[in-house]
This record gives sequence, structure tokens and C-alpha cells, in this order.
Amino acid sequence: MKLKDYCNDERPRERLLEKGAESLSNTELLAIMLNSGTGNKNVMELAREILVSSGGNIRGVASLTLDGLCAFEGVGPAKAATLAAAFELGKRYSEERFMAENVPMSNPRSVYRVMLPVMKKLDHEECWIMFLNRRNLLISKEKITSGDDGATVIDSKAIARRAMEKKAAALILVHNHPSGNALPSVADINQTSSLKRVLNTCDIPLLDHVIVAGDTYYSFADEELVHCNAGK
Repeated sequence: MKLKDYCNDERPRERLLEKGAESLSNTELLAIMLNSGTGNKNVMELAREILVSSGGNIRGVASLTLDGLCAFEGVGPAKAATLAAAFELGKRYSEERFMAENVPMSNPRSVYRVMLPVMKKLDHEECWIMFLNRRNLLISKEKITSGDDGATVIDSKAIARRAMEKKAAALILVHNHPSGNALPSVADINQTSSLKRVLNTCDIPLLDHVIVAGDTYYSFADEELVHCNAGK
């Protein structure tokens, strides 16, 4: 059943136009993007099935791959692409809004908020650098390495050169642990110390190293595992 086949007071699209998107449930919003169901279930039932199977929340749906979406009966490549595009737009909007608000990266929670949309779906490790100005505002962020075997190795000198090119006043190192365990490994500790030493020769402080692991994170600066601030 398509959305147009519902009675007027049951059509999510009409309700959105009349009352606004915020008045709709997650199921109704998802149904609008799906547009139609199958011969066995209507679009609302399909939307509900996807939500329930994804933990009952939108974040679970957003984490599905294209193949994962297509595994649901009634979701083909076109619908999967529409959903993926919608979630990617939402992620980019969230990132742009955070940067537009000029929120300084002065604590690991701020770093986590910016990087979680980038890292939450990864099944491999990635290392990113956040380049900051003198007010600890984000200039930009860049992926510096990706590890297919569950680990990454960073080039400290290349990072320092990139920081000088961007005239960054400080850096924050961020990487993810797909395992969900946020505790740093010995390699994480050693690479952080090495990067700090190289950056200190350029008078660029490494403010923190944040490990993103699902719903949690680990901050080197908070835990004082490695003193990241310049001069220490």
C-alpha cells in the first residue's frame, strides 16, 4: 500500500504538510521516505519492521549498510539509496551546525559529538586529525589513515607538516575502536607520545587523543594517561 492510499487523517505526508515534520513519529517519517510497502505489508508496517529490527531507534536504521537495508522485503536499491542519502544529509547538517555554532573543542565530549557521526558505522579503525585555531575552534578535520586489519599507523611528521600548512594552533587526534572497547592499546599510547614529541618541535600542542567506541569514548587528557598539553 502506498501513502496515497491512506485516508487523509492517516497520511504521514499530509500530516507533515499540515502540522510540521516534528509532529510525526519516527515510523511515519521513515514511511514517507519509503513511499510504498509490499503486497504483504503496507508502508507503515514496513517502516515499523525496519525500526524494530534496528533497535527501535533512527540511529540503528542509519547504521545499516545498503545491503542491510535491501535485506528487508520491499526495500530495493532505489529506496535504500534514498534512505542512505537522507541520513547522510542529516549527518552533514549536524556537522555544519556544530561548526557554525563556534563551539570550541575544549573538552572530549565536544570532540565526540563531532566525530561520532563519522565513526559510528565503521567496521575498521580510522585515524583523524582535528585542526584548531587559537580559540580551539575547528578549522577542519581530516582522515589521515585507515586500517583494514583493525589497527592504524600514523605518520607524525606528515601530520606536523599538514598542521603548519593549515596554520593550526593546536591539534586533537581521534580514532575509533570498532570493538566497542574504548581503552587504549599500548600502540595507541606509543603513537600518541610520538606525535606529541614531533608536534612540540613545531610549537603545536596536541590537546588530546580521543578514542571513539560506540556509545562511549576515552580521553587521554581527561585520564592523564599521556600528558598531551604542550610543555608537559
